[in-house]
Amino acid sequence: MSVAILYITDRGHTLAKRLTGLYPEARIVKFSSGTVPALWKESKNLIFIMATGIVVRTIAPLLQGKHVDPAVVVLDEKGMFAVSLLSGHLGGANELAKEIANFLGSEAVITTASDVNTMPSIDLWARDNDLTIENWSLVPQIGTRCINNGTLRVYTDVGIELPDEFLKVSDPRFADLFITNKRDVYSTSAVRVSGESTQCSAGACRVKGQLYLRPKNLILGIGCNSNTPADEIEQAARRTLDAYNLSFASVHSIATIDIKGNEPGLKAFAEKHTLGIVTFTPDELNRVEGIAKSEAALKATGAHAVAEPAAFLSSGSNVLLVSKQKIGNVTIAVAEKRFGGQKEEKKVSVKEKNSAAEKMGASGKIYIVGTGPGSIEHITPHAQDAIRKSDIIVGYGTYIDLIGELIKDKEVFSTGMTKETDRCRKAVELALEGKTVAVISGGDPGIYAMAGLVFELIKTRDELSVMSNELKDSALSSDASRITPRASRSLSVEVIPGISALNACAARLGAPLMHDFASISLSDRLTPWDLIEKRLEAAAMADFVIALYNPKSKGRAEHIGRAREIIAKHRAPGTPVGIVKGAMREDEKIVITDLKAMLDHDIDMQTTVIIGNSKTFLWNNLIITPRGYENKKQ
Repeated sequence: MSVAILYITDRGHTLAKRLTGLYPEARIVKFSSGTVPALWKESKNLIFIMATGIVVRTIAPLLQGKHVDPAVVVLDEKGMFAVSLLSGHLGGANELAKEIANFLGSEAVITTASDVNTMPSIDLWARDNDLTIENWSLVPQIGTRCINNGTLRVYTDVGIELPDEFLKVSDPRFADLFITNKRDVYSTSAVRVSGESTQCSAGACRVKGQLYLRPKNLILGIGCNSNTPADEIEQAARRTLDAYNLSFASVHSIATIDIKGNEPGLKAFAEKHTLGIVTFTPDELNRVEGIAKSEAALKATGAHAVAEPAAFLSSGSNVLLVSKQKIGNVTIAVAEKRFGGQKEEKKVSVKEKNSAAEKMGASGKIYIVGTGPGSIEHITPHAQDAIRKSDIIVGYGTYIDLIGELIKDKEVFSTGMTKETDRCRKAVELALEGKTVAVISGGDPGIYAMAGLVFELIKTRDELSVMSNELKDSALSSDASRITPRASRSLSVEVIPGISALNACAARLGAPLMHDFASISLSDRLTPWDLIEKRLEAAAMADFVIALYNPKSKGRAEHIGRAREIIAKHRAPGTPVGIVKGAMREDEKIVITDLKAMLDHDIDMQTTVIIGNSKTFLWNNLIITPRGYENKKQ
């Protein structure tokens, strides 16, 4: 999202900087009335940290309408209240205010009547169902009617799921809303008045103020001569639709033959009205049966006809609303879109996608996110964005607690320290159900963390699916639906790096990792201790700086002593050692000592120990490992 944050005072500036933890790409601008008009055009979301009166007077001359104005949220300087001021529904200001309030731990102030009364918002519901509102000036009136009556009456001739507060009616006279591609429902609808059938197009016998919502379900099959201007194509389309009482606002897309896909006039017409163009080969068009054939079309294109078979194929319907109409250089046919048409993918809701995913093995995405030391300022903007995009957060409880401000509105699955496999397996299962999942790793996810385990679990699933499918093949199973999908083909996985303990601890100690180094975990829960000892010996003998992860726990208190013993065979007792616990967190502890005395200090599982090499030295209570620049000839 495009966000601009405007402030006046120093306190407002501090709050604006804090909000970049939620919106890393936001522009922070010192307020002046002259800066707002440009931001109004450039930004989808404007956050003002100042008095509401100032904002109202500033933006008043810029207002155009709820379907075009940006979202405007106003905050007080302490961040106690986030007020949704403008474009609450379509612009998203209500959601923006709630998101900010969640992040700051403050209160969102929402005043839109539908939200206050927990009723459906007509404009949001229309948007979410791909319905075009024909007359925006009627929306407030219809919305008020919904609040006052507790319901809206809907006349629809398309299959659509209605909210509980909407009541479907069969007589258009009694409807508040029409959901139809018919330009005027009364011109083709006979209604009864006083027991007699009569036409009601004059409007004398119907509810006043009826709002049309247009479904995008008309396919225009179009054939045209070369170099036909866009205006002529549009005039032919509108003339045809008007003649058959169909709304231009319901046009979904254009269908034509492949050689016309780049026709300049047709492309310009489609781009003007944001319509897609679906093309078919002559062979595909010629396979459609029951179409009147044209010798002229066959000679020019290789297809017996264009407009009608293209409309059939793209819509998936077997009935035309309008058979081909020849108007000047343009031929047009119209079909009503049916799901399942060739080369046309059904638009489905998130709920439907998740349901289909569960049944068919289609999947969502896994972000494996490194959160670094844990505080918001040390988490990369990309990592924060991935967390916000995720439906579910999976992670170790301690790491989850550290990012509480980012996940207040999220579903969370957390476990204890030794349950890594359970967490990652759960993340894979949720993603295979169609969810977007963030697997949280402290530090960097690729260093002693979750990234490798997630990939190992996906690999294991793949191997099991191959075995399963081979068994099915050997049994000569003819049921293709039983084939087990491979997780690697259906899962999208992205590893997002974070600041590792190595980086954080080294930064606190000075510059101990300036030359070659080795990192070794002293945990033998997954690696045999004799192998760990061999690695310690090799690293010490090769004069690497050595970073020790997981140095000591209650169950293996002796490991750090044995590690020091091995390293001491190859290092002087005075070799600098840095011991850092909770790097860059509130309870951070830093000790600079030497190899001889390192065991005199508190070391546990939250500690990282960095042991210098033979060249490492102390300076101003910092540990420095020289790279060798001093020996380089100038």
